[in-house]
Amino acid sequence: MPVIEFSEQDIKRGTLVTPAWYLMRIDSIGEAPSKNKENPSTNYPVEGVILKNSTDGSEEFAGVPIMWNFNSKAKGFITPFLEAFGVKPEAGKRVELNSAVGKELRVYVENDTYEGRLINKVQGKFKAAE
Repeated sequence: MPVIEFSEQDIKRGTLVTPAWYLMRIDSIGEAPSKNKENPSTNYPVEGVILKNSTDGSEEFAGVPIMWNFNSKAKGFITPFLEAFGVKPEAGKRVELNSAVGKELRVYVENDTYEGRLINKVQGKFKAAE
Protein backbone atom coordinates (compact mmCIF):
# COMPACT_ATOMS: atom_id res chain seq x y z
CA MET A 1 0.00 0.00 0.00
CA PRO A 2 1.43 3.44 -0.91
CA VAL A 3 2.52 5.65 1.94
CA ILE A 4 2.83 9.40 1.51
CA GLU A 5 4.07 12.14 3.79
CA PHE A 6 2.79 15.71 3.84
CA SER A 7 4.83 18.81 4.58
CA GLU A 8 3.37 21.82 6.39
CA GLN A 9 3.32 23.62 3.02
CA ASP A 10 1.38 20.73 1.41
CA ILE A 11 -1.29 21.03 4.11
CA LYS A 12 -1.57 24.81 3.69
CA ARG A 13 -1.57 24.79 -0.14
CA GLY A 14 -5.36 24.70 -0.45
CA THR A 15 -6.05 27.35 2.20
CA LEU A 16 -8.35 30.10 0.96
CA VAL A 17 -7.04 33.44 2.26
CA THR A 18 -9.00 36.60 2.95
CA PRO A 19 -8.47 39.09 0.08
CA ALA A 20 -5.78 41.54 1.22
CA TRP A 21 -2.25 42.81 0.66
CA TYR A 22 0.26 40.22 1.90
CA LEU A 23 4.00 40.37 2.41
CA MET A 24 5.35 37.40 0.48
CA ARG A 25 8.69 35.77 -0.23
CA ILE A 26 9.23 34.49 -3.77
CA ASP A 27 10.31 30.85 -3.56
CA SER A 28 10.51 29.91 -7.22
CA ILE A 29 9.97 31.09 -10.78
CA GLY A 30 9.79 28.47 -13.48
CA GLU A 31 9.51 28.28 -17.24
CA ALA A 32 7.15 26.01 -19.14
CA PRO A 33 5.60 25.90 -22.61
CA SER A 34 1.95 26.88 -22.81
CA LYS A 35 -0.62 24.22 -23.59
CA ASN A 36 -1.85 26.19 -26.61
CA LYS A 37 -0.22 24.43 -29.56
CA GLU A 38 -1.83 26.70 -32.17
CA ASN A 39 -0.40 29.87 -30.64
CA PRO A 40 2.60 28.73 -28.54
CA SER A 41 4.08 30.89 -25.81
CA THR A 42 6.00 30.47 -22.58
CA ASN A 43 4.51 30.47 -19.10
CA TYR A 44 6.45 31.67 -16.07
CA PRO A 45 4.85 30.09 -12.97
CA VAL A 46 5.68 31.97 -9.77
CA GLU A 47 5.34 30.52 -6.28
CA GLY A 48 5.57 32.61 -3.15
CA VAL A 49 4.72 32.07 0.48
CA ILE A 50 2.78 34.47 2.67
CA LEU A 51 4.80 35.91 5.55
CA LYS A 52 2.07 38.16 6.99
CA ASN A 53 -0.78 40.52 6.15
CA SER A 54 1.03 43.71 5.14
CA THR A 55 -1.81 45.96 6.30
CA ASP A 56 -2.43 44.78 9.86
CA GLY A 57 0.57 42.48 10.49
CA SER A 58 -1.63 39.41 11.12
CA GLU A 59 0.13 36.08 10.63
CA GLU A 60 -3.11 34.11 10.28
CA PHE A 61 -2.13 32.97 6.77
CA ALA A 62 1.66 32.82 7.28
CA GLY A 63 3.14 29.87 5.41
CA VAL A 64 0.34 29.59 2.84
CA PRO A 65 1.88 29.12 -0.62
CA ILE A 66 0.37 31.20 -3.43
CA MET A 67 0.98 30.49 -7.12
CA TRP A 68 0.36 32.61 -10.20
CA ASN A 69 1.53 32.69 -13.77
CA PHE A 70 2.99 35.22 -16.18
CA ASN A 71 2.87 34.61 -19.95
CA SER A 72 5.45 35.66 -22.54
CA LYS A 73 2.70 37.02 -24.79
CA ALA A 74 1.62 39.47 -22.09
CA LYS A 75 4.98 40.74 -20.82
CA GLY A 76 3.48 44.07 -19.82
CA PHE A 77 1.79 42.34 -16.87
CA ILE A 78 5.23 41.42 -15.51
CA THR A 79 6.21 45.11 -15.27
CA PRO A 80 4.54 45.87 -11.88
CA PHE A 81 6.14 42.72 -10.42
CA LEU A 82 9.61 43.83 -11.52
CA GLU A 83 9.03 47.44 -10.45
CA ALA A 84 8.20 46.20 -6.93
CA PHE A 85 11.86 45.09 -6.79
CA GLY A 86 13.14 48.37 -8.22
CA VAL A 87 13.67 47.00 -11.75
CA LYS A 88 12.43 49.27 -14.55
CA PRO A 89 12.00 47.24 -17.76
CA GLU A 90 13.37 48.94 -20.87
CA ALA A 91 12.95 48.08 -24.54
CA GLY A 92 15.77 45.80 -25.70
CA LYS A 93 16.98 45.14 -22.13
CA ARG A 94 16.86 41.59 -20.77
CA VAL A 95 15.65 40.86 -17.25
CA GLU A 96 16.38 37.67 -15.30
CA LEU A 97 13.13 36.74 -13.54
CA ASN A 98 14.93 34.34 -11.20
CA SER A 99 16.66 37.32 -9.59
CA ALA A 100 13.40 37.77 -7.61
CA VAL A 101 13.72 34.37 -5.91
CA GLY A 102 14.31 34.80 -2.18
CA LYS A 103 13.15 38.42 -2.19
CA GLU A 104 10.07 39.88 -0.55
CA LEU A 105 7.28 42.03 -1.95
CA ARG A 106 3.68 42.90 -1.21
CA VAL A 107 1.09 41.08 -3.32
CA TYR A 108 -2.66 41.60 -3.42
CA VAL A 109 -4.36 38.20 -3.25
CA GLU A 110 -8.00 37.97 -4.33
CA ASN A 111 -10.50 35.14 -4.40
CA ASP A 112 -11.96 33.80 -7.64
CA THR A 113 -13.96 30.81 -8.82
CA TYR A 114 -12.31 28.07 -10.87
CA GLU A 115 -14.20 24.95 -11.93
CA GLY A 116 -16.85 25.68 -9.30
CA ARG A 117 -14.53 26.16 -6.34
CA LEU A 118 -13.04 29.23 -4.66
CA ILE A 119 -9.32 29.79 -5.18
CA ASN A 120 -6.66 32.38 -4.38
CA LYS A 121 -5.78 34.57 -7.35
CA VAL A 122 -3.09 37.14 -8.06
CA GLN A 123 -4.14 39.72 -10.65
CA GLY A 124 -0.96 41.74 -11.08
CA LYS A 125 -1.08 44.04 -8.05
CA PHE A 126 2.40 44.28 -6.55
CA LYS A 127 4.18 46.78 -4.29
CA ALA A 128 7.65 47.00 -2.82
CA ALA A 129 8.15 45.38 0.59
CA GLU A 130 8.22 47.91 3.41
